[in-house]
Amino acid sequence: MRGKRRFEGLDTLVAERGAALLATAILLTGSRAAGEDLLQAALERLMRHWHRIDGDREGYLRRTLYHLAVDQWRRRGRRPEVLAEVEPPGQPDGTDALHLRQALVQALATLPPRQRAVLVLRYWEQLTEAESAAVLGCSVGTVKSTASRGLSRLREVTAAWARDDAPAWNGAGT
Repeated sequence: MRGKRRFEGLDTLVAERGAALLATAILLTGSRAAGEDLLQAALERLMRHWHRIDGDREGYLRRTLYHLAVDQWRRRGRRPEVLAEVEPPGQPDGTDALHLRQALVQALATLPPRQRAVLVLRYWEQLTEAESAAVLGCSVGTVKSTASRGLSRLREVTAAWARDDAPAWNGAGT
């Protein structure tokens, strides 16, 4: 009985927000398996500090998730991630959104860690600049400039795909 009360609310948090947290972790890591591992590590840290956290436990979990992701990127250094290649469909078949999403994950994988984290926070999590800065422990100006550079780099990457006749993500299914 003591164990159930010790983590009271954890099961509700995971049930209600688990899918969104996993989606964020997958975007940060580039694969489902790595995302699951990242989320598990963040949950373990949350549970270790559960009794000391007053207030927003999901916020603590999200900050932990981002910090662990950045730690992994730093350890990994400049080793590039290898993601599966995506081939566009021959005919429009309703999977264009899936292909576009995979292309976005591949494009995000080309960015430096901080740019990736800022773009995920701002445009996937839809946090404000101030909220993103608080999560990452930096200034609002840093979030603005990093987001600008990250979006610019994503434009360069996707423009190179179009020049190379790489995956056509225009929805035409060509």
